[in-house]
Formats: sequence, structure tokens, C-alpha cells
Amino acid sequence: MMRIDCLQYANWSEKIFRQMREGGVDAVHVTIAYHESFRETVLNFEQWNRWFEQYPDLIMKGQWASDIDRARETGRTAIFFGFQNPSPIEDDIGLVEILHTLGARFMQLTYNNQSLLATGCYEAEDPGITRMGKQVIKEMNRVGLVVDMSHSADRSTIEAADLSERPIAITHANPHSWSPGLRNKKDDVIRAVTSQGGMLGFSLYPHHLKGKTDCTLESFCQMVADTADKFGVKNLGIGSDLCQDQPDSVVEWMRVGRWSKEIDYGEGSASAPGFPPMPDWFQDNRHFGNIEAGLRAVGFSDENVSDLMGGNWYRFFAENFTPRGVT
Repeated sequence: MMRIDCLQYANWSEKIFRQMREGGVDAVHVTIAYHESFRETVLNFEQWNRWFEQYPDLIMKGQWASDIDRARETGRTAIFFGFQNPSPIEDDIGLVEILHTLGARFMQLTYNNQSLLATGCYEAEDPGITRMGKQVIKEMNRVGLVVDMSHSADRSTIEAADLSERPIAITHANPHSWSPGLRNKKDDVIRAVTSQGGMLGFSLYPHHLKGKTDCTLESFCQMVADTADKFGVKNLGIGSDLCQDQPDSVVEWMRVGRWSKEIDYGEGSASAPGFPPMPDWFQDNRHFGNIEAGLRAVGFSDENVSDLMGGNWYRFFAENFTPRGVT
């Protein structure tokens, strides 16, 4: 059973790398930029290069789907890089190709706010993809950098799916109909993405779950089943949004960056602005087996469980990371 998690932002350590191996996690898409500039993002690439040197028996850099095969053969986890904000390209479309060359494979067109490219889900108005956004989507399609709309507003997401000549992704979110929230996606948004070959990764972040920390495994897996009935099982996977061992100051960085002097509580509350506790059935990378068991319990076949836990992401990686005209 291949296991691919299409979003984590942990406080990385040898402990977590070993938990990945204990959990049989073959590949993880990790966030290496929230609000960083290009140069600051390069420093994050450098830090990961040091970790690849320090822990070569546990992790390796992932650039292509074939690297997941190599990771499985050698008992390691392939690490793929992505950004939750287009800030690393600053206002320079030429940096799209540079960052893909460095190893980036996903880039959100927005975090929660309006960006130079599109509108985030916390803005009151959503005018859609900007002039620069249309050009950047075209360039991302050319080089093989996946358009990620996880934090984007509805119109912007639908327009991105329509404008993009390659499938796009919502790497970490859940259906709004199951758990209402600004970050969860309405059916017309999910349909716009999946109907054109794009992917939805289900999130385990408690603010995205029905009942939050108290969400049951059965409820989560039934939500996956209901979504598969609506949109097809082949365009769904896991994007846990696991933020393991992060201090609350990191949540503040995620939500505020440098754009405000005030605390933005986002989907939390003023009384509990930090990370909410994870559900007891998914605490870290060792617990993906619980999700597999839960999916079987709600009626998924072994083949479909395999698709949901990694097979669908593997196919998506294989088709969308390679530059146009390169095989």
C-alpha cells in the first residue's frame, strides 16, 4: 500500500522522520514557504539539503514520481516541496522556472489574502484571477509547477481550474457541506477542479473537521465516501495539513506574516489562537493505518483504499511535475 500525504508543515526533526518510516509514509509534500521572499525561500531549500545529508537513511529529495519508487525500494520517505503563497516569486514571473528547477512542485496562488495572482478565502470580495495570475498559471503549466488553490476563494479557484491547461489541486481541504468554514470547499468548486482531472486532498487539521478535535474516524471516512460518490474516487487523496510539534508562534506567522500588526485568529478563536489538538486517531505519521482501516470499514475496496492513500497522488505527480515537452 503506497502512502502519500500531500501536505505537512511540521517542526521537522529526526523524531518525525523516523515516525514517517514507522508509518510507512512513502512521500510527503512539505510546505517550505508561507510568506517568505525568494531569498528567504532559498534558505529553506538549503536547510532541507542539510537534512537530506544528515538523515540519508530516512528521507530523500523528491522531484519526480519515480523518486517515490526509489524511496520505497530503499526504505525512505521522498520529500516534495511546495509553497502556501506565491511570495517566493515576488513580482517576477521568471522565478517560476527557477523555483521549479530548485525542486518546488506546488504553489498556492494565494494564502488567505488577496495576492498579485488571485483572491484568498478570507477576503470579502473575489474578483478572480488577476492579469499576472493568468500569465503565472500559463508559466506554471509550462514548467510543471502545480497550481494549488487550497486557501483561495471560490471564484478564483473555479477560474484557475478553467484557465489552467493542466489539472490543478486543492491539496488540503474538506467539503464545505460536511464541515462549513471559509477554508473548506463548496461542491461547485470541488467539481470544477476534479472534473478536469484535478485533485482534492482531505485535511486532518481539526478546524477543517466536523466536531474539530472530537471528529470521529467514522465521520471522516464517511465524508470521504460521500465525496467519492459525488466526484469519483480517482481524484481524491490525503493532504493531512499535519503541523506536528509547532509552537503557537508559528500559527501566528502563518496567519499574519508581515501584513498586519494585529493577530489574525483565522479559523481559531480568540480564546484558543494556537494549534488545536489533533483527533486521537491521527496524532502523527504513524497513524495512517487508522485511516486505511476506517476507509475499509465504510465500504471502500482494497483497490480504492490504495488509490485514496497514495495511488491517485502518484499518478497526478507523474503527469504534472514534468515540464511541457519533456518525457
